[in-house]
Amino acid sequence: MSEYLNIVIPASKILDEEYIGKEITKSIKTTFNTFDYRILKKSLDARNKNLRYNLRLEYVLNGKLSEKEYSIKKNDVSDASNIHIVGAGPAGYFAAIEAIENGLRPIVLERGKDVRSRRRDLKKIHQEHVVDDNSNYCFGEGGAGTYSDGKLYTRSKKRGNTLKVLEELVAFGAPDIILVEAHPHIGTNKLPKIITSIREYIIACGGEVRFDSKVTDFIIENDRIKALVFNDNVKEEVSEVILATGHSARDIFQLLYEKEILLEAKNFAMGVRIEHSQQIIDKIQYHGSVNNEYLPPAAYSLVTQAKDRGVYSFCMCPGGIVAPCATGQEEVVTNGWSPSKRNNPYANSGIVVEVGMDDVDEEGPMALLNFQKKVERACWEAAGKTQRVPAQRMIDFIENRTSIDLPESSYQPGLVSVNLNEVLPKFICENLKVAFKTFGKKMKGYLTNDAILHAPESRTSSPIRIPRDDEMLNHPEILNLYPCGEGAGYAGGIVSAAVDGKRCVQAIIKSKA
Repeated sequence: MSEYLNIVIPASKILDEEYIGKEITKSIKTTFNTFDYRILKKSLDARNKNLRYNLRLEYVLNGKLSEKEYSIKKNDVSDASNIHIVGAGPAGYFAAIEAIENGLRPIVLERGKDVRSRRRDLKKIHQEHVVDDNSNYCFGEGGAGTYSDGKLYTRSKKRGNTLKVLEELVAFGAPDIILVEAHPHIGTNKLPKIITSIREYIIACGGEVRFDSKVTDFIIENDRIKALVFNDNVKEEVSEVILATGHSARDIFQLLYEKEILLEAKNFAMGVRIEHSQQIIDKIQYHGSVNNEYLPPAAYSLVTQAKDRGVYSFCMCPGGIVAPCATGQEEVVTNGWSPSKRNNPYANSGIVVEVGMDDVDEEGPMALLNFQKKVERACWEAAGKTQRVPAQRMIDFIENRTSIDLPESSYQPGLVSVNLNEVLPKFICENLKVAFKTFGKKMKGYLTNDAILHAPESRTSSPIRIPRDDEMLNHPEILNLYPCGEGAGYAGGIVSAAVDGKRCVQAIIKSKA
């Protein structure tokens, strides 16, 4: 029978199986000469120079642990009741998985292209500065997380079974280390294959995935969506609709607004994406220790209360790349991602400032979205109306001077030296300056003119919430519409979006009971 144990070991011993075995025997005071173990959870404690790993172990005495297998239940839903899912990101795809497991037939409508075809359009952004409105870093199969990192850490564990989502990802081809790491991460280079496997599973079970199928209208009768219109001219009757379009589907928000369907402005955050050399971050976080095989590229998480609001790090990418994430031609947007090995020489993170209705002159549910759009367009104009990014060295930004030159950056479309104080809203700049100084005290070496700011980091979350019933999860006015995931304001990453997709399907099943 399996037993469980927590131990702490020096970080330098994490690859030493013999050492870990001896620590187990010490802890359990066993007389058995043979036992087997596996690591269930692993987290690095780097709060002081004595770097340590906290391990949660499963072990068995005088025997072998059985191999864990992860699989997905395959139901034939070819003749089952349809459920329409708008969006093939994590919320949409995991809603489809849940539907199949419960005997419903998912029809997934995705405005963009399949995950591999998206790559050609990303290449055009980098090389030609051309943004396809429907195929970019945010739109297309797999959603925004596919080509911007694949982080799987979430704090939203009370809302659903996050472990089940991780196990299903493993069943579709993700490395099982994601079940062990405290902050699991797959990597942009590995996600496309996993997402392709999910699509193939949906189709094999009798569901549908339709690409280049952009929802352009809702036909509403008697407080219900009777039909969806996509690509302006194809109409299809529906029963239930899960709306999982992601935080950048502005045309969907506009459509709902024009139809006078209830929406709410939602606070979000905006700022810059800062890039340091990874070696600087390693040296700070690991107390001078760098280039050790037993230590992963260091990450950080920062938060402070600046002048009048919170400022915090967002989507930190060790060994990562700053990416151009605009969804329209006349805007500039940044984000970051890391490959699975996180072996790029740079580390980047969003540093963002809370934004609310008190910061804008406009009223109504579209106010914060319009503010977001205005800043992104201003950055596009400042960068010469291209997908190059307005950039500035950190201390130059604090001291309000344009950088004479700029360091190397991972941002492929290129940089333009701009005084960001003249482009970004004043309250964002002032709060960022206070925060950078505070962060420099928390992390000695962080405050440096070798760090570069890319602007803007503006798509941290949706600036709009689509309301829904707390229990049944349907929209309060459109009874068969289920707002879902990050775009509706109910998730903040791959895992929480996937969990929310599953919850929406469960709510639909409950409504039919």
